[in-house]
Amino acid sequence: MKIKLLYILFISVIGFCYAQKQPNIILVLTDDQGIGDLGCHGNPWLKTPNIDKFYKQAVRFTDFHVSPVCTPTRSALMTGKYPINNGAWATYKGRDALSEGTNSIAKLFRENGYTTGIFGKWHLGDNYPVRATDFGFDVAIHHKAGGVGELSDYWGNNYFNDTYYVNNKPKPFKGYCTDVWFQEAMHFIAENKDNPFFVYLPTNAPHSPHYVEDKYAQPYKALEGIEFPNAKYFGMVANIDENFGKLEKFLKKNKLADNTILIFMTDNGATGGISRDEKMGYNMGLRGRKGDRVEGGHRVPFFIRWKDGKIKGGWDINVTTAHVDVMPTLAKLCNIKIPETTILDGVDVSSLLLKEEEKLINRTIFVHNRQDWRPPTDIENTCIINDKWRLINGTELYDIEKDRMQENDVANKYPAIVKQMLQDNATFLKASKTNSEYFEFPTAIIGNDNQKNIKLTIQHAIGEHGGFWKSEQVAEGLKSKNNTHALKVEKKGVYRISCRRWPVECSGPILGVPQVNPKNWFTYKAISPEKVRISIANQILEKEITNEDEEISFDVHLEKGKTFLINDFMEGKEKYGVYYTYIKLIK
Repeated sequence: MKIKLLYILFISVIGFCYAQKQPNIILVLTDDQGIGDLGCHGNPWLKTPNIDKFYKQAVRFTDFHVSPVCTPTRSALMTGKYPINNGAWATYKGRDALSEGTNSIAKLFRENGYTTGIFGKWHLGDNYPVRATDFGFDVAIHHKAGGVGELSDYWGNNYFNDTYYVNNKPKPFKGYCTDVWFQEAMHFIAENKDNPFFVYLPTNAPHSPHYVEDKYAQPYKALEGIEFPNAKYFGMVANIDENFGKLEKFLKKNKLADNTILIFMTDNGATGGISRDEKMGYNMGLRGRKGDRVEGGHRVPFFIRWKDGKIKGGWDINVTTAHVDVMPTLAKLCNIKIPETTILDGVDVSSLLLKEEEKLINRTIFVHNRQDWRPPTDIENTCIINDKWRLINGTELYDIEKDRMQENDVANKYPAIVKQMLQDNATFLKASKTNSEYFEFPTAIIGNDNQKNIKLTIQHAIGEHGGFWKSEQVAEGLKSKNNTHALKVEKKGVYRISCRRWPVECSGPILGVPQVNPKNWFTYKAISPEKVRISIANQILEKEITNEDEEISFDVHLEKGKTFLINDFMEGKEKYGVYYTYIKLIK
């Protein structure tokens, strides 16, 4: 009996030790925080003591690149593929969503025994089949679209005491948005700490609008407009830093810090930390900001620590790396095999972290994205990266080691390098253009039990008008020509398409305004369309609007397959996109 008990104990200990070898993962991704917006990177005004402390303990990739705006960086992180290869290369206009069936890092880790959670900003699709829960997250607590309070998000959200979505169902929360994301992440970890977990913690801060408690912004107000442009922006970063410190204390208290791979990074270049003319603020000696192809638009901090895995010590890796490398690298560190059917653009850089190698094989990194439904241009508005070289728009060549500000174009001096980088780009694009994601729109699926009522908004509509994403734009009755939505009909039948001026959660007449104004946040203005017109699957239908109508509904028969819905308000000779559309199968 004693021998049997000892054997059981031995097996239990071995099992426990084996389980302990599988590290947890926490990936913190902040929104619109530039490479210079950290004390540890030399910012002379901004105080980030907790991230600075982490910086000293972590391994730092000093030449790490993402995309110049939000969605494409997130799509690359989730898939290990460049935005041009995963289809999500814009922040609106129907190209801010992944395609159905795409593999993701969350799916990969969940399939290998991890419990997965996201807390904050998803921005890769609001409807089935491209919600966070459809891409491998067991728990998803987030706002919708690209930011808290945007027109696709829950109406009336403004960073404080908002309604967020918990596994796709709205739920009110108390507190400031960033505090909520970290608190909910820690609650999730506490509930799942006995098994390996993967936590994706993408904050919406410090993205505009810059709302934060005054106590965080106050220390910076005296120098606002003199040394840097925005004290509230710095206050939002200070709040992130405070929450990062709370997360670190929580991990230590629960004895999780050593066996957790903890990552801090940002999603694109500078915004509120430097002025638009770049004469105020600090950008770590780089030129450019969010949206730019020069270095300051896409070079960001990337700090990683895993004490039990010997990834620690406060040292730098100067090898050029990118967002697409995160998925294969984490998989390797966690001994997870990526299926052979999953084709990645990124490479495993774990050998650098583990000091097994000092360099990687020569590689070219590509920055292609476009704020439009059309695919990114081949050469214009691109950055091609190879080691120290940066080729901008196919014509300007910079040696980033000698010229951090990219002031001296040396293309004429090194024509062979330009030619080779353009050839690399052409080879890459030739393969990209064979992928369905390049030319097929991601679709919202209607007629599926996973989401019986689909909500479409003008924010995600395809069209020729500029970006339209703010709740204020809707409240004030501003108009957009964008009016087209890509759909996939899963079941043939009769669908009710309901066109609205206001979202369901804050309903009001199409020709009037809602009685409720959450938090007294908006200035409401009425619009005056006479009709609603929709076009879908070779059917064109119109209905007149009366003073009492809160929605105009059309019941249409649809066959299985993909189609486009076009819907407009008709006002005299003018037509403009419907703000909110809801679709459900009725028979």
